[in-house]
Amino acid sequence: MLPLPATLSVLLPLSPKDMRRQAFDYLPPAGPVQQPSAGALVEVPFGKKLMQGVVLGEGTGDVLPAKLRRIEAVLPLPPLPPGQLKFIDWVAKYTLSSPGAILRMLFAGAALPASPAPVTLYARAGAVPAARMTAARQKVWDSLAGERKLTAPALREASGAAQSVIAGMAKTGLLKTIQQAVDAAPAQPDADHDAPQLTAQQQIAADALAADVREKRHTITLLDGVTGAGKTEVYCEAIAACLRAGRQALVLMPEIALTTAMLGRFTDRFGAPPVEWHSALTEKQRRDNWWAIFNGKAPLVVGARSALFLPYRDLGLIVVDEEHDQSYKQEEGVIYNARDMAVVRGKQENFPVVLSSATPSLETWLNARAGKYAHQRLPDRYGGAAMPAIELIDIRKHKLPSQSWLSPPLVDRLRQTIAAGKQAMLFLNRRGYAPLTLCRACGYRLQCPNCSAWLVQHRHSDRLQCHHCGHHAVLPKHCPSCEAEGRFAACGPGVERVAEEVANLLPEARFAVMASDVINSPKDIRAVIARMEKGELDLLIGTQIMAKGYHFPGLAVVGVIDADLGLAGGDPRAAERTFQLLQQVAGRSGRAETPGIALVQTAQPEHPVMQALKENDRDKFLLAEQTEREAYRLPPFTRLAAFIISCPDARGADSFASMLARTAPQLPGLSVLGPAPAPISLLRGKHRRRLLLRCAQGTNIQGLIRDWLGNLKIPANIKLQVDIDPYSFM
Repeated sequence: MLPLPATLSVLLPLSPKDMRRQAFDYLPPAGPVQQPSAGALVEVPFGKKLMQGVVLGEGTGDVLPAKLRRIEAVLPLPPLPPGQLKFIDWVAKYTLSSPGAILRMLFAGAALPASPAPVTLYARAGAVPAARMTAARQKVWDSLAGERKLTAPALREASGAAQSVIAGMAKTGLLKTIQQAVDAAPAQPDADHDAPQLTAQQQIAADALAADVREKRHTITLLDGVTGAGKTEVYCEAIAACLRAGRQALVLMPEIALTTAMLGRFTDRFGAPPVEWHSALTEKQRRDNWWAIFNGKAPLVVGARSALFLPYRDLGLIVVDEEHDQSYKQEEGVIYNARDMAVVRGKQENFPVVLSSATPSLETWLNARAGKYAHQRLPDRYGGAAMPAIELIDIRKHKLPSQSWLSPPLVDRLRQTIAAGKQAMLFLNRRGYAPLTLCRACGYRLQCPNCSAWLVQHRHSDRLQCHHCGHHAVLPKHCPSCEAEGRFAACGPGVERVAEEVANLLPEARFAVMASDVINSPKDIRAVIARMEKGELDLLIGTQIMAKGYHFPGLAVVGVIDADLGLAGGDPRAAERTFQLLQQVAGRSGRAETPGIALVQTAQPEHPVMQALKENDRDKFLLAEQTEREAYRLPPFTRLAAFIISCPDARGADSFASMLARTAPQLPGLSVLGPAPAPISLLRGKHRRRLLLRCAQGTNIQGLIRDWLGNLKIPANIKLQVDIDPYSFM
């Protein structure tokens, strides 16, 4: 019997919604071609179309060769490194996702980004009789002297001729066109371009990080410095060591706004802008940057969480800036925490990972205290600047006028600050004008038709909007419930309403609003930052996008409008998250010679979070948080997995959630909490229920869940999401 032909397993970048096997057996390509090995990028038939995928290795042999289809082509590209394949497999198993969905993130979509299109160059076609030349043609001809080749825009600029003249010369044979591949290599950073003068504390930390990079040691280091300590300058020395070694460095940022703000600092330090990766890039920018990363021509990449999955040729360092930030947790599709996955990628590929923060997460802080992570401390601000004083304003004792949100002490301090030529910042973590609009006649509240959420009023766009599903509408003239006309009232403040109050109380103040629905492009963000840096603004009013990473030397006062906002709702991480955010906001002030102060408006000044802020005692707060989490058996002292059930029908959601709870594994130390309606019980027209599975640290929670769900039949109208180690409980 003749031996069966070898088969190859090919992983395809299918949608996260498609939970089929996603790796399929194919016959090798026909003809005398070199057979693809693991990591090779190939094109295969799938259904009625061709798809690009990656070879994992030998096929399973589960399907007879006669029934298999053949690999159409091996793409003329370098194979993915083995570490990349290992990382895809690990993330898929940890998050209970399909490997194809992880590959889809690597491809930045359903397929490899198209290669940069070749450009058309113009050159002389040879000798030409002078009789065929006009004055305009002669200028074009002279601009292409010798062997010079120019694109049409460059040739128009060099000669001053119109495009029609150039096209006419090409048509009559005076010029020839040449198709040339684009070299998309970005400007290359220089490790030694503008090295800063570090303090003794900074130098110790920088030397340790750089040594880990040079010696290719896998270490995880918490770079723990107060706001304004110069953490960026320290980890830039690790980046410089990575560049000198000829390897790629990745800096993860939690938000586009922060990524944009940091680009100038990296450009100043290394003499060239880093390669960006975030959702605000154009399609062309994404394509060019993807290929630069894939080809190893992007030594320094700065991006949001998805940048972690890009196809680096030789990654030598990952820095996770603001490591505590919850924006690193992806909540849709493949649910993962980029900070944790960065630690895993560093371990698998044997390079250091730096976790940088002034307010580290409890998990990271405990790992550093236990010696699992290295711990580099920067307890002092750069240049001898003092930490800002923090004052609590008990709004129960200050009678605020109706529809007013700024207390008299805060307004007085703002006036004094602006009069002295200094800058101030007002923080409220709530977008829009008002979070609720109700009818004063009957109490009816304008609510999203698709979600269990109120519609937020936005005055700048003159509409009501749901911040969960995007539904928007104009404010009706009549109440839908009682038909009363003109009786709607805006309740509560958003940043737009605070800005309105500032305009009334401080008409002389030059201010801007910085929130994601007002400033929604990197260009707009850069413009506001530049105005603050140049002293063209007296006051910046905004949400959490301005709370971290910015350095405004003239900023003297920070005012927090509603410090209690994040403490409600029963979220186990609410206290930690609120403390981190408020300390980061307060830390924007007093970062140079100007002393800083933060005025925090609160109705709970006795709350442990507020007292820790006032005393500027982060570690005291974290120790208290550690004690409380341990007492209530919450992470990091136990493990959680969340199950989110969505269904168009409320009964269907309830029925499946109850069945899921009844069939849960019965094991010592394992408990099921719920089911219960999710805090947002209706989202995009789907009814939502939640369960939590809690077990001891060290439990193979993924294995338990695979066995549990593997025996269940999930109805077609039910969507079940599993979130390992949840951060959000909405």
